Formats: sequence, structure tokens, C-alpha cells
Amino acid sequence: MPILTLKFKDSNIGEYDIKEGQSLTIGRLDKNDIVIENLAVSGRHAKIDGMDDGYLITDLKSKNGSFVNDLQISSHWLENNDVIKIGKHILIFAYKEGEKHFESAASGTMDQTMVMDTAAHKDLLAKSVPDLDTAMKKKESIGILSFLSGGEGEIELTKKLIKIGKDSSSDIVVGGMMVGKTAATISKRPQGYHLSYVEGMSKPKVNNEAVKESVLLKEFDIIEIGSVKMEFILK
Repeated sequence: MPILTLKFKDSNIGEYDIKEGQSLTIGRLDKNDIVIENLAVSGRHAKIDGMDDGYLITDLKSKNGSFVNDLQISSHWLENNDVIKIGKHILIFAYKEGEKHFESAASGTMDQTMVMDTAAHKDLLAKSVPDLDTAMKKKESIGILSFLSGGEGEIELTKKLIKIGKDSSSDIVVGGMMVGKTAATISKRPQGYHLSYVEGMSKPKVNNEAVKESVLLKEFDIIEIGSVKMEFILK
């Protein structure tokens, strides 16, 4: 499993293992998994999700932003030796020696780059702007889940990672005795939206077929998880 090394200037403050299927929150509040006591850091600043095909960092709408390799991000698939900057602290993401490395699912793209005009990060933002211009020119379809049963209305898949399960913190909460706390996730990647099975005796179904690992969603696919049935469409 990879390790996050928290540094301030030249000093190592701590090391944190990231397990597959685990989520780590980063922020100033004590309830975070990685606590950074600095006023430049938001209470809940960012999180890292360990998935079956990589590790995703997401900025939680922090005041001063999150940076990976000096580029400001909203979300980013981490690669070996990536340098994460949060406030005045640095987190080094690195795999252990001999460990299998995941290839970034979004390698070479910055379609999720987000720019905030703050003087404190002027030098970093200058590096981000060319990628932002490219991203703004690229139009993408937005995935939508339309409830057929077990819920009402529609959910736009605007986040990089959507969690579905019994846990109350899930983006889509579903019922069912055999449904896992995080039964499945839907991740947005350059090639489209992927639904991945995570945990629980009851596996998600797409068009009546159980998903054992991951599947690329196609428009009008019918998704069933626990008590919920939804249709995937593109807008």
C-alpha cells in the first residue's frame, strides 16, 4: 500500500498508510484522519479515496485550494511521488519499494483543474492557467442518474467520485440488509463513467447483470443497488 509522508519545511511530521477501499480526510479539525494545525488549512480541506484501480485526491471546496505538483486541482488521480501541497504543508504520495503502481486513469489531462484568484498562490496559479484554458474549450457530457424506484428526481454526476451505499455519508444512500456501507462507486474518467463494486453481499447490477469489478456505463443503462433502481443518461 502507498504511504503519505506529511512534511513542514524540511521536517517529517508523520506517515500514513492508505489502504485500498479506505478514505482519508485531511484538514485542521481533530476529527480528520490527517490533522494539519495551520490557519491556511480548512477544517475539512481534502480527502483521498483508495479505489480498486488507483487513489483519488479531491479538494473539499477549501478556501485556499489543494495543489498536486504545483497545479491547483479539484480532483486528481495520484501517481508515485506526487507532491501534494495543502496550506504551507506538503504530503508526498509514494508506493513502497517493489509495490505495484497504478497508472493514473486521468494521466496527462487537467480537465478538472480549478483556478481561484488568490495572491497567496499567485505563482502556482500561473502554472495552472494554460491547462485551464484548454479545459474550458473542451465540452463534456454530464452523466445523470434518474430514479426509477427507491427515490425521486435526478442526480447530476458532477463529482469525480460518487459513493453509493448504506452509510449515511454516501452521496446516494440505499437500503437493503445485504448492501454494503459503500456498495459501489461511480467515477468519472476521460473515457466515461465507470461503476465499480466495492463491498457487501449484494452486488450492484447493470441491465440485470451483477457487476463483479467495474463496468463502463452506457447511456440508458439500468442500475440496481439494493432498494434503488436508476437509469443512466447523458446531458
